[in-house]
Amino acid sequence: MREFSVPPIVTVGDAANLTDPVWDNAEAAPDTVQFARATRSPDGGGTAWAEVTCLQFRDEVTAVARGLIAAGVSPGARVALMSRTRYEWTLLDYAIWTVGAVTVPIYETSSAEQAAWILADSGAVAAVVETDAHADLVAGVRDRLPELTHLWQIDRDGVDELVTAGAAVELAEVEQRRKAVRAGDLATIIYTSGTTGRPKGCVLTHRNMYADIANAVPVLPNLFNAGAATLLFLPLAHAFARLIQIGVVQARATLAHCPDTKNLVGELQEFRPTFVLSVPRVFEKVYNAAKQKAEADGKGGVFARAEQVAIAYSEALETPRGPGLALRAQHAVFDRLVYRKLRAALGGRCRDAISGGAPLGARLGHFFRGVGVTVLEGYGLTETSPAAAANLPTGTRIGTVGRPLPGVTVRIEDDGEILISGDLVFQGYWHNEAATAEALSADGWFRTGDLGQLDADGYLSITGRKKELIVTAGGKNVAPAVLEDQVRAHPLISQCVVVGDAKPFIAALVTIDEEALPTFLASAGLPSDTPMEELREHEGLRAEVQSAIDTANQAVSKAEAIKVFRILPRDFAEATGELTPSLKVKRQVVHKTYAAEIADIYRG
Repeated sequence: MREFSVPPIVTVGDAANLTDPVWDNAEAAPDTVQFARATRSPDGGGTAWAEVTCLQFRDEVTAVARGLIAAGVSPGARVALMSRTRYEWTLLDYAIWTVGAVTVPIYETSSAEQAAWILADSGAVAAVVETDAHADLVAGVRDRLPELTHLWQIDRDGVDELVTAGAAVELAEVEQRRKAVRAGDLATIIYTSGTTGRPKGCVLTHRNMYADIANAVPVLPNLFNAGAATLLFLPLAHAFARLIQIGVVQARATLAHCPDTKNLVGELQEFRPTFVLSVPRVFEKVYNAAKQKAEADGKGGVFARAEQVAIAYSEALETPRGPGLALRAQHAVFDRLVYRKLRAALGGRCRDAISGGAPLGARLGHFFRGVGVTVLEGYGLTETSPAAAANLPTGTRIGTVGRPLPGVTVRIEDDGEILISGDLVFQGYWHNEAATAEALSADGWFRTGDLGQLDADGYLSITGRKKELIVTAGGKNVAPAVLEDQVRAHPLISQCVVVGDAKPFIAALVTIDEEALPTFLASAGLPSDTPMEELREHEGLRAEVQSAIDTANQAVSKAEAIKVFRILPRDFAEATGELTPSLKVKRQVVHKTYAAEIADIYRG
């Protein structure tokens, strides 16, 4: 067993809550710009940014909070929030906290079944949705939600409706409700996919989230400061994006929201953030797009050399002597030819980025640092509020996820599992005592299910996953059992193994039931002895498998859906090592045996 601990910089008092910085900012720096609201021109002429000061934000939060009080939302009540990342998400989040209620995020891409489960399990009394499609989705399951009494829609002036309804509520009542919220009170329930298929609700208190960000801000001063600005485009339903939201408010930086990533490139160049938050897949896209453009312009050789120099330059930064004279000269040349253009794609001011949700990889980490954008890779889970470790400007080791943040202790058990302790560790899973007991030790350590190593200086490296949960390159948690069980329900299909860990999308390996195959062959007019190798690309067989995939995809969000599948040449068997004696699939064996098939899926 190995353990590394970093003492806290900030300790959250019992009377503190997440709305305190909003009120403190309004008093201390009323005219500081806290948010920039994007308004896209209807003629496609770009984005206009309307400034929202600290004082304006406090007053808008108050106005919406009055509406929630008028609607009868009581302290501790759960309010669901289903929307893309936009200003109203943040406004509603803080208003819900102001009245002592609990925000329950729902991904805007969630299926009706997923949304119904979260609304029912959390006991939400109210919900705010964004679009007509979201409203229709909730309406379709409303008969299963007896506790849901209010529904507001952002695109149908739902926020204005709340403000109007709360006009008669006394300001003193808002302040009374806000000050009554304690650090130990529940702030949010964030549902995360479990291996059983049903999302589990992570219970996070104001102290959990406040302790996490209050200790992160002082060690990330180049990101979180009064002159900093970021454009947030990851879903705020994800704990990672939520942490940045409260960090920006904590530090009085400026936050803009990008609801539609189709507009991301233009808005990055218009808003010009000083730092960005992303997942590895976005960095991969930036790199791939730049490389493809260079090759299309006949400059592939120049880009390849620029890439080599960037990586070599970054690697040299970690040596005692640093980059040599010749390397610095080459780096300066390519900075003018290549690197400057890449930084311009991020707006020109961005020098730092935070990456999480999945491994970035040392190659990309060195490439971007060599280009002039340092990507600080970190680690955490929803259950840890979420940031538990991170590379810092004062200490970065590419290929690791950094050292524990202040106030965090990381322990590596004898079997390699990573355990985490500190005020950031969640309180348990909502209405799920068995899962809570499995995840939390009696003395409060959270068992992450991930495997890792700590070096002598406390830098953490993730070496594998103890649990089966898949995390895509986009940071989406996917429970394979949900999809696999649905696919296997098709009579022609014997086994299904979902893949996609650290990959850009979800895919599946499928085997055909040998007993059901003769019926298919006969219906297709094929000889009964047609080998499976010839059938793998048969249009009719692929159509049958695709129908099973389509059915399975209806149970999950778009980000979790199977995009590609491969029919394998034979079924799994105990004799060949893919099945246990009890006929459970050995995933590691399947991944190893069919490594070439999996690699081919993602090669394009």
